[in-house]
Amino acid sequence: MLVSLFSSSYVEVLGDNRNTFAKRWLPTGLFRTNAIGGPAIDLLYWRDIKQTGIVFGSFLLLLFSLTQFSVVSVGAYLALAALSATISFRIYKSVLQAVQKTDEGHPFKAYLELEITLSQEQIQKYTDCLQFYVNSTLKELRRLFLVQDLVDSLKFAVLMWLLTYVGALFNGLTLLLMAVVSMFTLPVVYVKYQAQIDQYLGLVRTHINAIVAKYLFLRSVDLE
Repeated sequence: MLVSLFSSSYVEVLGDNRNTFAKRWLPTGLFRTNAIGGPAIDLLYWRDIKQTGIVFGSFLLLLFSLTQFSVVSVGAYLALAALSATISFRIYKSVLQAVQKTDEGHPFKAYLELEITLSQEQIQKYTDCLQFYVNSTLKELRRLFLVQDLVDSLKFAVLMWLLTYVGALFNGLTLLLMAVVSMFTLPVVYVKYQAQIDQYLGLVRTHINAIVAKYLFLRSVDLE
């Protein structure tokens, strides 16, 4: 609902209450069947607490690491940690097989034989999805910057003006960290307090529309 204040392409979509928050707050194209699946929604709604906790914790750890070290250092440390774990486990299993005189083979054999290549159909699917978003974004930006709809362009200008203050207070990494935290907290909060939040968002939308209408009226009077 809030996003619709700034662009007419972001609209409210009615549907399953389980996805109400995401459908109200994100572009409708994102919820096409080929764009986002059930697992992503399950993560955001903490339906599997253990799985969501692991993913959420991993994201936080990675982002906090990036605030202290460079991307190269973080990548190198992660690679070293993974190699240390796999090499240690490989040596441990080799010694254990030698002592017990067993022949279980490579401990990671199942993973080495696992098919991880992308098929042509999968590549085409993701390419089509990316193409859809790129084209939609370009068309929307053209519509806003070339003032196809004056009201929408003014709303977009207000949003950009607000972002200048946000950019002065936070850097990109901090904003990304806040976005990740919001992704894993706001959906649950919205579902729990949906009625109250919708009421306040409606008031905000009404006030913003009133301000824009007043501005357009004063502008039309000045032009006359």
